[in-house]
Amino acid sequence: MKILIVEDEKPLSDSMVEYLAEEGHLCEAVYNYFDAVEKIGLYQYDCIVVDINLPDGNGLDLIRLIKKQSITLGIIIISALNSLENRIEGLEIGADHYLTKPFHLAELNAHLKSINRRISYGGSNQIIMNEIRLIPDEHKAFVHDVEIILTKKEYELLLFFISNKNKVITKAGLAEYLWGDYMDLADSYDFIYTHIKNLRRKLLKQGCEDYIKTIYGLGYKFELS
Repeated sequence: MKILIVEDEKPLSDSMVEYLAEEGHLCEAVYNYFDAVEKIGLYQYDCIVVDINLPDGNGLDLIRLIKKQSITLGIIIISALNSLENRIEGLEIGADHYLTKPFHLAELNAHLKSINRRISYGGSNQIIMNEIRLIPDEHKAFVHDVEIILTKKEYELLLFFISNKNKVITKAGLAEYLWGDYMDLADSYDFIYTHIKNLRRKLLKQGCEDYIKTIYGLGYKFELS
């Protein structure tokens, strides 16, 4: 998942980014309301983890903005405020979960996985697309029930393609989703071609149909009839 963390306590933010990255998520962090609004306006995220009390605004107002703009993503509130009123308000305006500080990072990750299954895969622990089967929680991929060994980026690429099947995805969109802020350090998109070539080769070797189509001048499409 691609996650935006909005938390002004830098040690807590850093610990979340480190833990969730080890669990396979791509995380970006901001420390105030203004930067969060800017990020959400520019980039696509699967989930936002947001504190209520921010130095220049309120996390609940950020959630209201997300809902007003009809942005589709999961929302988890993290807060030291533990009153019933705060929890009810957060959930009623659109948050999926409300975690009270201090909380276990494993619990946060479990909620993220639950949101991902609900939003992207209809609540299932598996994604089945013709002869391809993915188990997101275990980062495993199968073709004709035979496991294929993918690198982390190849797996994320396949998952992203399947989640956006039959849509044209630009190279810039792929790069931004898979590498986030680190994309600014890249000189070109050549590395995307390399990852796609390797992924396609591994899928075809196991007898998979060639679903990855190059849309010249635009990008790529994971095309299913």
